[in-house]
This record gives sequence, structure tokens and C-alpha cells, in this order.
Amino acid sequence: MGRRDAGSVRCIALVGESLLFASGAIPRMGEAGQSTTGDATAEARKRGQSVELNVAGLEFMGDRYAILDFPGSTDFLHAGDHALPAVDLAIVVADPNPGRAALLQPILKELERLQIPRALFVNKIDQAHGPLDEFLAALAPCSAAPLVARQIPLIEQEHVTGFVDLALERAFVYRPGQASQRVDLPADVASLEADARFHMLEQLADFDDTLMEELLSDLTPSRDEVFADLVKEMNQGLITPVFFGSAQNGSGVRRLLKALRHETPDAEVAADRLGLGGPCAYAFKTSYAGQAGKLTLARIFGGELKDGEELVSTSGDHARAGGLFALMGGNTRKIDKAAAGDVIAIAKIEAARPGEVLSFDGKSREAQVAVEAPPPVYALAVAPKDRKDDVKLSAAFGKLAEEDQTLNVILDPETQETLIAGQGEGHLAVTLERLKRRYGVEVVTRKPKVSYRESIRKPVTQRGRHKKQTGGHGQFGDVVIEIKPLARGAGFVFEQKITGGVVPKQWIPAVEQGVRDAMEKGPLGFPVTDLAVTLIDGSYHSVDSSEMAFRQAGRLAMSEALAAAAPYLLEPIEKLEVVAPSASTSKITQAISARRGQILGFQPRPGWSGWDEIEACLPRQERLELIAELRGLTQGLGAFLHSFDHMAELSGRLADEVVKEARAA
Repeated sequence: MGRRDAGSVRCIALVGESLLFASGAIPRMGEAGQSTTGDATAEARKRGQSVELNVAGLEFMGDRYAILDFPGSTDFLHAGDHALPAVDLAIVVADPNPGRAALLQPILKELERLQIPRALFVNKIDQAHGPLDEFLAALAPCSAAPLVARQIPLIEQEHVTGFVDLALERAFVYRPGQASQRVDLPADVASLEADARFHMLEQLADFDDTLMEELLSDLTPSRDEVFADLVKEMNQGLITPVFFGSAQNGSGVRRLLKALRHETPDAEVAADRLGLGGPCAYAFKTSYAGQAGKLTLARIFGGELKDGEELVSTSGDHARAGGLFALMGGNTRKIDKAAAGDVIAIAKIEAARPGEVLSFDGKSREAQVAVEAPPPVYALAVAPKDRKDDVKLSAAFGKLAEEDQTLNVILDPETQETLIAGQGEGHLAVTLERLKRRYGVEVVTRKPKVSYRESIRKPVTQRGRHKKQTGGHGQFGDVVIEIKPLARGAGFVFEQKITGGVVPKQWIPAVEQGVRDAMEKGPLGFPVTDLAVTLIDGSYHSVDSSEMAFRQAGRLAMSEALAAAAPYLLEPIEKLEVVAPSASTSKITQAISARRGQILGFQPRPGWSGWDEIEACLPRQERLELIAELRGLTQGLGAFLHSFDHMAELSGRLADEVVKEARAA
């Protein structure tokens, strides 16, 4: 394969720090629990893992790479969703345990949806239990494209000591921390290598008629022909090549990098996939970096961007690049210009948002890709520890939510709570740590309040009289109302059957408003619903009656009527749509039932091998902390959508506890 131009940059996603180490871009590997190039923040160091998208650059054998390091934890998996469409190639790092193969299906599905070329790197091969074939067989149903093994392991005394490159037909042994050493192909491996290589060629021939004819005619294809097929079919997403090694030891990493040199598509392919033509920058993340202010992380396409150049956003807004920066983990370095393919940070583009296109030829452009933030699955109510920080808290949350598209900040209009919602307990814990470290704001947290309601069991007729005599005009309002329960979900109905003008027309709306006032907080402490109120009688005073007096009379009548009408509690029930591996379905249905849920049914998940969709109804109170249990039952893979469905009666001990808490509050 021919070399690219010296200025071209490959953008690789989902690659661990091993590539940086192997290329000499960093001096050593980061060990578990220690700081690494991709884990520069205090939150990442505390957890010993990435908690956000990290960007780094490296050079290998004279070629330049931009590395987008995506977090692996479920809580942070979507941190780089907007970045993924802009990469040239995705390397999916896998554990060799066949029992964990299903963990890769969600990311493989997303890469397939975005039509991103991909390869698999089976990591920790030195710790593998069982043949590589078993892992590939377990993973095969998870990938729409065939998994094509590019290597087979060399095994000595049950340990993997090297590999045979099936395309090159050469054997190599690992040397920890150094490049693998080429050796003669062991005699006892020759037959195995021949069979594995022929199987690889058969897989390639499924998409190449010429190669198929050669194999049927017992002709040996040339090495160049084999490499050309491997490149073409991977770039078109027809196959997923598989490499293996040990990132911690650097084993197999240089061989992977050498493959990337020749087989990664050009940046123009990603630009075409995004629907972008001409000089522009595709923004995929924003970051607030201390004195530097707002930074927009972007990939350059179609030309060279210079510092200070005018940019036009998708919406047509104009701004000047207030500084260009190269990125290496948490460090930045100022640069004067960026070439096509580069991944950089642009300062002071205040209006930029992830997914936006910033053109530098005066024409506005829009990326043709659909990226949607996942719905939140876990929430906390937050309030500043010091009331003086209220305004500061709001501004800080605004910046954090702009940086993190999976974070939602919501003001609940009913409970008047500020909620932060995201992808799990760990996600929100990191958010609050950032809040304190960056902005100096501490908060108190609690579980969100549930929007309970109350209704009535029986009809009641009740008089309400408001009479107050003061100096001058007094206050007088007198009404009689009938209340009766309605069907669940009917809401509230107000009618009047006044005859003879005993309540003047102009004051009937005031009576209704008084009734509504009383319904805001019923005798159990919650808003009242599903009942009808009819104004049937009353009286007035020609001097002392007023709108306010009749509103008070309506409120008094309604308060007493509700207390006498056998009130009971209603709780919100949500519709739940759970997706998870089929092996966990029975455990999930049991867990939902234990949480007072009702299973409506389940079926195979369309397009997903070995996955189910489960439909259920579940009380909102029980859903608040469901995600932790669900992930525990599914190796972190389970997810759900939730939406309000209906209100249902809550009785017994649980209802008593809710009412007790409401009255105490």
C-alpha cells in the first residue's frame, strides 16, 4: 500500500493509552489507580479510569495520529457521542473472556449505524482462558460484519508468547516494552497457520469475486492483492479485522499501529460521511479550561485553519478563532494553524455546540449525522449548602451541562426541586466533584420527591362561609358545594347550578378559584385530582360580599369536603421499556416484580442477537434507583426508557409512610 502525504492525520477512536506508550508519545504506561495521559482530571485519578472523552496526539514511523480515548464505564460511555462520527477508524478493545463478549454489542451496533470502519483489538491475551476461537465464536453474533482474524497466537506451555500475521505469513514473538521480534514459523504451527489463512481468504472472497475464482482454482493470491482486499473491505464496513495483544505490556500494539498506517481511510472519507464539503471544523465537545475560557474541540476538514480566522456556524453566526491549541490529555499547546485531519481546540467561540460545523470559507454547513443524547436513568435533587451560592450554582451547572451532553439540569415545576439527571450514580458523583473543584460550590443532595396525588372515595355536600367584620365594610361569602369522585385520569371538573342569583355571576369564578386553592394541598398533603365539584347554593351581602370573600368561602368549603370524602393516596406509575441480554431476562422480571412492578411482556430485541425487550409498569418511587440493580444483573449492559403512564392507588404501610413524611416536611 502506498504512503499518505506527510501532512495527513489519522483520527482513531476507542484506543487505549497503549498506543501512546508504544509510539514513544509518553514515557510510561499508567498503572491502575495512577495518573495517565488520558486520565488527567482529579475525578479520573480518584477512580483509576477515564470519566470523559480525552484527546491526544502521537507520531509513529513519521505518521501523525489524533487519538480519541473514550471511557469504558457504562456511566460515561456516551461522553464522546458527538466525536464518534468524525473519526476515520474505531478500534474496539475487547477482553478475551467469551463470557464478556456480549459487552461489545452496543458499541458495535453504534459503529455500524454510523458506518464507521472498525477493527477489534483483543487485549490481555496473556491472561486468556481458552482458545481465541472460542471468544470470536461468542462475539460473532454481536457483529453484523464477519470477524476476520488477522493473526493467530503462538503458544508455549499454555502461554501466548507471540503471533503469526496471516496476511504477511510471518511469525513474531513478544518482547515486553519493545517491538516484537520476527522468528521462523514453528513447524508445529505451519499447518494451523495454513488453515487459518485460507479461512481468512475465504471470508474476504465473500466480497470479491476475483479472489473467489482464484481460491476455487487453487491459485495463490498475491500478498498485495490480499492487503488490498483487507483495506477495501474494512473501509467499507464489510469485515471487522481482529488483532490481539497485551496493552499493558505493549505486546502486539506496534503491529496494530503498522496496520493502521496503511489501512485507515483518509479524512476525506469521514468528511463525506458527515456530508461536509469544503474547509470547516466539526465541533464535537466544549470545555471550560480556567483562564483560557471556553474551548471548542473540533476536527478540521477540507483545508488549513489559521489562528484568528473568521468562522461561520451552522446557524450563520460569525466569530473569530481566539486561539488554536493542540491537545494531549489535560494539557494544551498553542499553535498557529491546523491542517486537514487535525483534532484541536478552538478558543472563544461562545456559540459553538457539539455537532455544529464551523466553516472558514464564509459558507454555513450542517453535519448530516443524527446524534442524540441518551435519556437520563438516575437523578438527584440538589440545593446549595450556602444559600448565597444559588446564582453561582445555576451558572456552574449551565457550563457543566454544556460540556456534558448526557447531563440534564431540570427545575421540577411541581416540587420546585433542582434536579440533575444522568447515566448513573457514578456519573452524578463526578459531576458534583467537578462542581466543587472548579467552581467552589458545595451542595446537599437527596432523592427526588415523587409527585403523589390524592383523590376521594365518596360524594360529600359541604357549606363554606367566610364572614369577617372589621371597621367599615366587612367580608361575607357563603357557598354550598357538592363533590364526587370521577374515573381515574378524568382530572377536575367544575360546574354551577345556581338559581335565583343567590351567588352573583361575577363571583362564581372566584368560588372556583377558591376550590382550586384547596385542591393544591389536600388533607393528606398532596394535590387533589379526579373529582367533580358543583356549586349548588349560597348567599351574599349587598355591601360586604366581594370576590375575595367568595374565594375564601370556596376554599373553606372544599377543604372541609375533602377531609370528609374518604381521601386516599395516588402514586405515579411509569411505563418501562427495558433492553438487556436474554440471559438476564428472568432475573430482570423478578427484580421488577419485587419492586411492585407489573410485567406486560417481553420479546426479542429487533436486530440484536441474544437480547430481549421487556415491557413493564413500575411505580416511579421504585424506578428511582432501579438502574444500579439492573446493571448489576446484566454486566452493566441493561438500559431502559421510562415515561408516565397512569396514577394508581397506594395503600397500607407504604401510603402511611408517604403521608407521614409529607406532614413532617
